[in-house]
Amino acid sequence: MLKDKIILITGSSSGIGAATARLSKEYGATVILHGRTESEDLKKLVQELNCNYIFCDVADKAAVESEVQRILEKVKRIDCLVNCAGIAPRPSFMESTDEVWVDVFKVNVLGTVHFCQSVIPVMQKAKGGRIVNIASIRANIGTSGKPVYSATKAAIVNLTAVLAKDFAPDIYVNAVSPGYTDTPISKNWDEKVWKQVNTALVGRIAQPKEIAEAILFLASDKASFITGQTIIVDGGYSISGK
Repeated sequence: MLKDKIILITGSSSGIGAATARLSKEYGATVILHGRTESEDLKKLVQELNCNYIFCDVADKAAVESEVQRILEKVKRIDCLVNCAGIAPRPSFMESTDEVWVDVFKVNVLGTVHFCQSVIPVMQKAKGGRIVNIASIRANIGTSGKPVYSATKAAIVNLTAVLAKDFAPDIYVNAVSPGYTDTPISKNWDEKVWKQVNTALVGRIAQPKEIAEAILFLASDKASFITGQTIIVDGGYSISGK
């Protein structure tokens, strides 16, 4: 499905990003991994997939630009960008400081902006490309106790639509909004959260590979008439009415 495509996946050391990287390799893509640091998890996945990688803080625009340019010297083009990097702190609304709001927006929103700004000119030159951003069901329904995260993901949904308009018809820009997914973060969920998880119509949590399948569909030529959209992949959680 992605034969001969070069795909850069941010936040791909673990979770949905790592699953997307593995599945991209299965589908024939040349994969470029990214991590905030040159961590052991990142290096292990690089060895597993035998691929190139970059590492930088997505909130640091200069570092992002430098790393993208460095990898382009090796691969010459990027056909698809998947923006998975993000953080999800849990302060309540009244406890969230300005510093928390700014820090999370820098990673979740500006991090996506920085990579898009670095990669879009390459796609424009090639007269083609695909960008898939990772939002969340929280962009639409919010999360009690996670106002900052929810707000940043709502911004990603809006940004996705704007970028699709601005760079059509050559560059397709879409987003995926995952529901509850079995990632390292899920290991910290309490009983209350797990009760919510199980109210999804399918009655279970998502596996990262299931989210990756949706991401890579949008990254592929199979999604040839889809742009500016956010696809909800939540097992029916958001419409369960429970």
